[in-house]
Amino acid sequence: MIIADSDLDRWLAEDVPYGDLTTHALGIGARPGRMVFRARGAMVAAATEEAARLIAKAGARVNDAMPSGIAAEAGAVLLVAEGAAAALLASWKVAQTLMEAASGIASGARAIVDAAGAVNPDVVVACTRKAVPGTRALAVKAILAGGAVPHRVGLSETVLVFPEHRAFLDGEAVEAMMGRLRRACPEKKIVVEVNSIDDAVEMAIAGADVVQLEKLAPDAVAHAAARLREVAPHVRMAAAGGVNAANAAQYAGAGAHILVTSAPYLAPPRDVAVSILPTS
Repeated sequence: MIIADSDLDRWLAEDVPYGDLTTHALGIGARPGRMVFRARGAMVAAATEEAARLIAKAGARVNDAMPSGIAAEAGAVLLVAEGAAAALLASWKVAQTLMEAASGIASGARAIVDAAGAVNPDVVVACTRKAVPGTRALAVKAILAGGAVPHRVGLSETVLVFPEHRAFLDGEAVEAMMGRLRRACPEKKIVVEVNSIDDAVEMAIAGADVVQLEKLAPDAVAHAAARLREVAPHVRMAAAGGVNAANAAQYAGAGAHILVTSAPYLAPPRDVAVSILPTS
């Protein structure tokens, strides 16, 4: 997963639109220095590669960077860069904030993955597209670093029928709807969101590949799993709505194959400490 150069350029230009006035006024821009980023607490590192590229764009040299997805202990070195003070100081806060935000998401995703995996290693944690607009590429990078997968990165790639779609179908039979979707999208899996166990069973019998149970409690998910095993054992079941690290084990134990969540995007950023010192 690579963040586009255009995004990095935009983030740097947003923070340093016309140079660093303080560094320029002090006349210290040419002084050589060293910048070290460390994890203040335990975290899953994320977007370290993008931070390194951003620092290089500012004109410094990155000597070492921990790969995204590594579980870093408190005090672990995440990134080391050297170069002129002007380059280090210009890229400092953007790189720090980038790693803090992405590592927060990655750490949040890892917590859910670990909780669910302790009960059933085959459960997949899939993160929704409900990241802050404009940050989806970074969000996807971060959740992948945390061991989760994208649920949908956009409306163009998957077929997911919500009740809000069905409201416009004027009572069309479920089997007819499924048939039209199969003809229009023969290479795609058909996912249907449902709000009840009976609806889940109906959609599964009609031909859905995945039924997504919206905001059903773990005991209801277990009941749905039992019903689906009887009538459509091939259908995959996703639990969505309110899934987090505290209840992921319950949903995994209830029989959900996929846990759909937005919780990692709301995880607090992880604290990254930065030291910048002259080298001569």
